[in-house]
Amino acid sequence: MEHLECDSFQEAVSRCLVRHRSILDCTSKLDEATARVNRAIAKAVTTCGCLKVSASRQRFPQDASFSELRNFTESHLEGSLCPECRDILESEIGRTLFYLTAVCELLGLDISDIMEKEMTRLSTLGIYNLT
Repeated sequence: MEHLECDSFQEAVSRCLVRHRSILDCTSKLDEATARVNRAIAKAVTTCGCLKVSASRQRFPQDASFSELRNFTESHLEGSLCPECRDILESEIGRTLFYLTAVCELLGLDISDIMEKEMTRLSTLGIYNLT
């Protein structure tokens, strides 16, 4: 996403923060939105059935280097989102992005700057970023 698009999104979120200007309201709404994403994924599996979770222990050779582990791990997902589940998840993820951006706005943080810093960290550290 270009820097300008993130800035425009943050400005649009800022204009919409009328009723939800409380940081407590925004953080609780962010938690709720994240839970709704999780619930939508669960419903794609349990209600719709377009996705299936087939989870087991991740197995990889003992001599594999950390950078090779990606070649041996799985997402545990089978299938793909149907159009209805895709629409629901896109909407729920959009709401999550809204409240995440609202939290940034209320704290005086620039989401574009945060994304750039994270991108730099990813570029520098690569797969070691999340260890």
